[in-house]
Formats: sequence, structure tokens, C-alpha cells
Amino acid sequence: MRVKSLADFLIKTVLSCLENLNCVIQIHLFYYNRMGNTSKKLAAKCTLLTKEEPKYVAATFRAASKNSERIREEDLIVSGKVDPVSLEKFWGPQIDPRLAQYLTNFLFGSGPQKSSSVDFNRFAELYVYNVRGTVEERMIVIYNCLGMDYNEDVELPYQLLKEYCESIVSTYIKMVKSSSSKRVRSWQDKGFRANASNVQALGEAVAASVGGDLDSPQHHCTAAQLSKWLQTNILLKQLAELVYVNLYGINKKAGDESPTPLPPAAPSLLPASDGLEAMPDYPAFIDLSHIVWINSHLPQKYQHKWRFLFSTNIHGESFSTMTGRILDQGPSVVILEDSSGYIFGGFATAAWAFGPNFTGTDEAFLFTCAPKMRMYPATNYNDHYQYLNHHTKTLPNGMLMGGQFQFGGIWVNAEPFGEGSSAESCSTFRGYRRLSKEPSFRIRSLEVWGVGDKPTLDKDEDERDMSILDTNPEAKAILDMAGRTRHSEGLREDPPL
Repeated sequence: MRVKSLADFLIKTVLSCLENLNCVIQIHLFYYNRMGNTSKKLAAKCTLLTKEEPKYVAATFRAASKNSERIREEDLIVSGKVDPVSLEKFWGPQIDPRLAQYLTNFLFGSGPQKSSSVDFNRFAELYVYNVRGTVEERMIVIYNCLGMDYNEDVELPYQLLKEYCESIVSTYIKMVKSSSSKRVRSWQDKGFRANASNVQALGEAVAASVGGDLDSPQHHCTAAQLSKWLQTNILLKQLAELVYVNLYGINKKAGDESPTPLPPAAPSLLPASDGLEAMPDYPAFIDLSHIVWINSHLPQKYQHKWRFLFSTNIHGESFSTMTGRILDQGPSVVILEDSSGYIFGGFATAAWAFGPNFTGTDEAFLFTCAPKMRMYPATNYNDHYQYLNHHTKTLPNGMLMGGQFQFGGIWVNAEPFGEGSSAESCSTFRGYRRLSKEPSFRIRSLEVWGVGDKPTLDKDEDERDMSILDTNPEAKAILDMAGRTRHSEGLREDPPL
């Protein structure tokens, strides 16, 4: 009897515990649904967001606010600093700590106007202003992030602006590195990394175009300078958009309720690589930051793909080999590293071809990647964008980009190959400064990449349209200099329609 009574007692106790547990579960579910519905209702009331955005922004807000109607600063700050654990749960592990602090400044304010919590609308504003805001709205973001109220009479210290840009770039590169996309892997698997110093240099380059005496520690940016900078700085706008789309989890797949945003599936600033598959050990001397910098200045129709054509580290130091691999390959990027570690190059808008004349268009530009990243666009003062010749006796043999013979922006000797020069001045490109450390340099590495899709050539048409002078550019050049008429010009048959 005692055993039976004890068994009954235990059964009743267990049933009672289960009832209590069920009650607790129901209470938690009630509050979870209530708070979840609250954030959804708040999202529905926010007119800033598009039709598809509220569910994503609401999910991120819910994770940060712990299912309440407001995000409390004390949940993100520990001992006056952004808490790394809370930070990772809120924004994800890719965000640069400096950017996290800037966003905290924007959300909660600073100084006397500082608030202990923030509502959904303010949270949504941060996303909308960065992704598709007006110039004035983006100025508000920068001022607030740097702990200031927006005022046209208030100048921003350039050093703060530079660090803000570096935090955006750093976050973007971290997102790229954590991406599992085929595009990113095609670069990383071949040794292309993102060195911290190059990431910092890219951030500095983004900020540098604001103008003024950048080397002065006292330099400040006026509101007018900042406004013009935001209007013209396409790279900053693209970086900010990609960063905030990912921080707010806008690219999550349907049904994914995790609070941590996913890294970008295919970062648009990084092109796809083509032609590296057959290179088991590729000796990369540029990194992802350099590629983003160069690619961002290319015409948009060429930004989606880089095609590997030539490398001195793989194909050897031979001008004939180089030209054999780059002729008729469409627009291309030439990248050099001198013996001092300076990295620079140029964008050739026309397909490389032997000839006595300069070719290319005013979309051409020269650039540097190290020690600083800079870009020099065309001035339209002359059309000396690109020149290539070999085995001629009357004209220079080599590759030229900008300037004049013997005074080129970039000159690469055909014989002996491996030597080059960069002039002190070059009227072809605006703002130009010598690209290499010394006027004459020894080439440590040289690469040529075709950009965009490979052009299609009709071989039969090319052969039909050639004369004997087309195969002998030296003879053609001599006739031109002597003022002699080429009687075959205009007598060739038109190609069939």
C-alpha cells in the first residue's frame, strides 16, 4: 500500500510540474508573439521602407531590441564601449568596431541630446539614408556618426572623415572575405588577400577626393566640400550601400530568422576572375583592395569580369610573349610593380595593336595602388592614351600610356624588356604625378588583364580587309611622314552585308 501511495504521489508531482512548465512555455510564446508582432507593426508604419524591406529590418531590430519596441544603449555598451558579444549578435562579426561605434553615435546621439534608447524609425533611417538617401541625408549620417549635429557652418576634421571611410571599407572587405561565393573564392584560392595596410589605403583614397590640403593635420572639410564629395564619390556610395544592405540582413533567404546578417552573395565591386583556373601557384602581387580600387573606376560595362592575359612571373620577361598574349583582346588593365614596391598601371580602352599612332579614348586613366591609391583621368589635352610597337627602326619600340615618346606616363621598353620609366609630368592625364618611385625603374612584376567579355573577331573578315601595308606598319609610317599617298586606301571591297 505504501508503494502504491508513493507512486501516486510521484505521478501527481510530475503532472503538476508538467502543467507548470506548459504554463511557462505558453507565457513565453505569448510574449514572443506579442513582441514579434509589435516590431512587425512598427515596420509596417515606417514609410521609409520599400514593400520587401520591413520584414528584414524588423528582424534585425527585434534581435537588437530583445523583442521590445526600443533598442536600449545599455544592451550594446559595456564600460562606455561597444560590447563585442552584443555587437556580433546585433550587426554580425564582419563589422569594424569603429563603424559600430559610429552607428551607435547616430542611433543614440551624443552630448546633451543623447538618448538611452532608440525607436524603429530612427533605426530604419540609418539604413535608408545610407542606401538611397539624398546628399543632405547622407551628410546628416556622417555628422551624427562622428558625434556632431549637422550644420552647414560646422567643419569636419579630415582625420575623422578618413577614419569613417576606413571603417566602411574595412567592413566591406571583411564581408567579402567571409563570403562563400564562387566569385570571391576564385580570387582567394589563388592567393589574393586583403592586407590590413591596403584596406587602410583604400579607405584613405576614398576620403582623399574631398579635396584640400590633406597632409595638414589641421585640415577641416567644409559642408560645401562634403556635399560635392558625396555627389561625385561613386565608390563610397557603392561601399555604403553594400555594407548596410548586409548589416540589415536585406539579402537573407526566405525563412531565415537568424539575427546575424549574411555576407554578400556576390559583391558587385569585385569582378569575376577568368583564366586563373589553370594556374596552380599564382604569384599575386596585388590584393583584393587594389582590385576593388581599379575596378570601381572602369566603365560599368567592363566591371563584371577580369580575364587573365599575361604575367611576367608566369610567362617570363619577354615583350614578344606579352604582345602575343594581349593583342586583339579588347580593353585591358596593365599593372606594374617596380623594384621599390610601387604598384601602378593604366586602363587601355582600345585593344592593343601594333602601329605608329596612338589609340584609345578619353575613358582611359592611370592609377597607383601603392604606396597610395590614386586615379588620374584624361584631360582631353591630347589623345596619347596608348601606343604599342615592336621591331621597327624609325619609331620607338615598346608600350606607352600617356604623354610623349621618352616622356610617357608609363613606358615599357621592348628591348631590353624589364626596364621602364615614368615621367615627372604627363599632360594626357589630370592631376598626374610620377607613378614609380624613380623616373627610370626595373620591373619586378607586370600583369595585363582583359576586362569585360572577350571580343569576338571574324578572322576571315580581318584577313580579307588587310593590305600589304597593314602587315608592315613601319612602311606605312614612312609613307605618312614623307607625305606620300597610299593609293590602295579606299579601293578595298566593302564587306558583305
